[in-house]
Amino acid sequence: MVAALERGLSASKSFNFKRMFNSSSTKHQQPQTIFVENGDSHLVESNTPKSQNSDSLSASPVESIPPMISPLNRPGKRPDRQQADTEMMKDRFAKLLLGEDMSGGGKGVSSALALSNAITNLAASIFGEQTKLQPMPQDRQARWKKEIDWLLSVTDHIVEFVPSQQTSKDGVCTEIMVTRQRGDLLMNIPALRKLDAMLIDTLDNFKGHNEFYYVSRDSEEGKQASNARSNDKWWLPPVRVPPGGLSEPARRMLYFQKDSVTQVQKAAMAINAQVLSEMAIPESYIDSLPKNGRASLGDAIYKSITEEWFDPEQFLSMLDMSTEHKVLDLKNKIEASIVIWKRKLHVKDSKSSWGSAVSLEKRELFEERAETILVLLKQKFPGLPQSSLDISKIQFNKDVGQAVLESYSRILESLAYTVMSRIEDVLYTDSLALKQTLLAEETSDGGRTTETDSESAGSSNSVEENEKLDPRYSKTLLDFMGWSDNSSKSSDKPTKSPGLTPKKISYLENLNGFRSPKARH
Repeated sequence: MVAALERGLSASKSFNFKRMFNSSSTKHQQPQTIFVENGDSHLVESNTPKSQNSDSLSASPVESIPPMISPLNRPGKRPDRQQADTEMMKDRFAKLLLGEDMSGGGKGVSSALALSNAITNLAASIFGEQTKLQPMPQDRQARWKKEIDWLLSVTDHIVEFVPSQQTSKDGVCTEIMVTRQRGDLLMNIPALRKLDAMLIDTLDNFKGHNEFYYVSRDSEEGKQASNARSNDKWWLPPVRVPPGGLSEPARRMLYFQKDSVTQVQKAAMAINAQVLSEMAIPESYIDSLPKNGRASLGDAIYKSITEEWFDPEQFLSMLDMSTEHKVLDLKNKIEASIVIWKRKLHVKDSKSSWGSAVSLEKRELFEERAETILVLLKQKFPGLPQSSLDISKIQFNKDVGQAVLESYSRILESLAYTVMSRIEDVLYTDSLALKQTLLAEETSDGGRTTETDSESAGSSNSVEENEKLDPRYSKTLLDFMGWSDNSSKSSDKPTKSPGLTPKKISYLENLNGFRSPKARH
């Protein structure tokens, strides 16, 4: 029908109907009328007078349609944009169906891993360019919302059967089974979308703030703005603040945004850890493990964990964790020992290679201590890359729903860590500006700053920073998510902010400050 319409419109463009009508009226006694039907023009005799015929021709449907405009060829950007979006969607889902194997030979990865890689690569292309504490460009923000909606639409079709009641016309109530989105997706996908929107809004809140700005690293001003923190992050532009530091409202705003981003990061980490714990451990990972915990941990670490008296904080303080590689190696050893001990608890045959010569009570105690060490490692090093166990679970996972939840929560955790690191860069530069101002004032008075004075000034600055993180200005995750907490309302005690406790500076913050998504292979 559309093709016929186009042919009809092209005919209206090529012919002058009035001239044809006049020429045909000279040849025939009866006037004729031209109309278009199914794309073909026809001549039909008419008994109406010539004047009426010409009036009806001018008011005919053919003349009312613009001759040069077609619904498919109408000028404008909307059809072109829709066509580009359609082609992009075809390309995305074609790669998912092929399992990233463009040859079509069936050697691609599973659907779960392909979808996880697609979400990870999309986040890397969108947020990898976020090197400054400023709002995202509108085109990148629109692309992120559009393409993440495409990938998350798969979860709308992952359902489970739940019982329901159906009442017939006769009033008979019958129990039937209906489909509903799977429970973990129904609970976590809206929460992750909310966290996503909160992070985007956090970046948008820095629109119009001109008290701090970024300069080129190669410029003269960039060389002057370099410090120990910015030198470690050589790929980021240095940040500059006024000579006297930020104003009090701007500083409070930064601490407030940092507090909210911290809550978002904790929520994303909790969802990611829960999803990873529910994933099955691949057999290939189990086959690669040694048969006992001592061989996995080493004699020194194994002896420390299995002693009668054990303090996890002191245990970590005794280890060398000066580099990211050493921390990750310790995490891999602890996770491997937990898997070994759990497997031995379920193996009752003492003759098996997985059999245990240690009592079950001690085995459970060792496992609990190792899990405590893992929790402390995640708290002290939030930007730590994924361990061998996590990578193995993601690679061999077959559950599409869990793959979406894990990848989505992981990239939100990475984005929250990035935004928080950018905020800390500004606050660190502000603290240096304040110290320089204090030193300049003391030298102008003719006094000389001693070591005792510098220590007292540093302690006063830390006290001021803690006062800025007052609980009255700190919100919990429930407040940011818009959820109510009845227990907190009934209690008159102020909510303790995580920023009130002195934060131990992680070496990751001094090295790179950005947790980029890791490769899956």
